[in-house]
Amino acid sequence: MSLASTDTVKAGPSMLARLVARQELALLLCLILVIAFFSFTAENFFSVRNITNVLGQASLALTAGIGCAIVFISGEVDISIGSLLATIALPLIIIMNDTNSLLLGISGALLFGLTIGVVNGYLTAYAGINSLIVTLGTMFIMRGGVYLYTGQRAIPDDAALDSFIALSDGRLFNVVPYSAVIAIVLLAVFAYVTQHRPFGRQIYAVGGNPEVARLAGYDVRRVKFTCFIISALLATVAGIILAARVGSAQHTAGLNFEFQVVAATVLGGVSLAGGIGSLTGMALGVLILQFLSNGLRGLGLPTEWQLVITGMIIIAAVAFDEAKRRRAIGG
Repeated sequence: MSLASTDTVKAGPSMLARLVARQELALLLCLILVIAFFSFTAENFFSVRNITNVLGQASLALTAGIGCAIVFISGEVDISIGSLLATIALPLIIIMNDTNSLLLGISGALLFGLTIGVVNGYLTAYAGINSLIVTLGTMFIMRGGVYLYTGQRAIPDDAALDSFIALSDGRLFNVVPYSAVIAIVLLAVFAYVTQHRPFGRQIYAVGGNPEVARLAGYDVRRVKFTCFIISALLATVAGIILAARVGSAQHTAGLNFEFQVVAATVLGGVSLAGGIGSLTGMALGVLILQFLSNGLRGLGLPTEWQLVITGMIIIAAVAFDEAKRRRAIGG
């Protein structure tokens, strides 16, 4: 279901596409097995209410994961998304409290997210600074800024607009959370763009081999710059939903969120080296980790062990990613 990277010089696009498609099938089977296992072992796991709740909980990682996966596929890294979730809540809540307008609040949040995307993208694509360093820097700057501004106290949503609260509590047909609907729609849109539009092909080409992509006439810097903007804006959407969920701007919001998203993205088969992966695989990775976490809680397993298991899954996924890439390029 995915396009291949420009490493097809050795492996060929069809071979890489088949490898990714097989991995997506394996992920789907893994998800089914996880759900089946906990359906028999955890009480009330396989119920409409719990399944839809898990989808709602997964919506944040799924929404932000789209942008994270796109940046990864382009050959770069963005670990600033967790701090961005906390930071954009400030303009969102403050503007809504002052104006009583959801539209103005969301516009302010999106403008801030766009600014962060531009900064990350420019410093990486045009200034040539390593993306890990850039996004690590903006991560600390934003997190520290939130701590300083709030004094480590929550800023409540005094406006309490019904339309804003509905982002967290509302459900389509009184069943599926609106946050999950938003995530699914965004996933469908960007999956189509990455796999069927010229810009999507450029992302894979740039991530697979920037020099070959440049010789093919692609503007490598523009593509990477755009990917960071997409990532920041999607993280902003996730942050808006999170702020609606907690009803405030909090300095601890989104803490370690970036690592959850990266874990799900890598588990979903998106290569850390760039050029390989799909948004479908990323989504399956998010769902596997979310259902696994939900099931383990249902069994009463301590949070510490949940972290240990997640860490083991991350290492195994990265090892598999490296083995897959070596096989794809004939290494």
